[in-house]
Amino acid sequence: MADLNMTVFWLVVLVVLVIIELLTMGLTTVWFAGGALVATIAALFHAPLALQVIIFLIVSAVLLFFTRPLAVKYFNKDRVRTNAESLVGHQAIVISEIDNLQGIGQVNVGGMEWSARTRMDGMRLPVGTVTTVLGINGVKLIVEERKEV
Repeated sequence: MADLNMTVFWLVVLVVLVIIELLTMGLTTVWFAGGALVATIAALFHAPLALQVIIFLIVSAVLLFFTRPLAVKYFNKDRVRTNAESLVGHQAIVISEIDNLQGIGQVNVGGMEWSARTRMDGMRLPVGTVTTVLGINGVKLIVEERKEV
């Protein structure tokens, strides 16, 4: 009877985790649902409670560690990047000298002006320099001088 209760317990945990995942679609509980599924199977085979819990934790951790990066990459491939994120990799032209030490500098990207900083302190980029946007830090673009190929 105790085995049946544990099987029902793990099934309830599994269903609750799947429902949470379906409601959030955030890839947060699906890994633990996999652990609950394997723990349910262990309960069906009359495994001791301690072993069921260990199986749940190990399977959940393994799924989280090994499959989450792949799933996140797969599910986020169609995610539309924000305006700022979409600038990474684009060319920008320095319209106001960039000097990190003085905290000054602006670039023009796609007709829009952005405050900009170089990746490394001590580097100055004069007006007219063609740069590549490497990233974004707050509201400032991080740029480096574009290297001709």
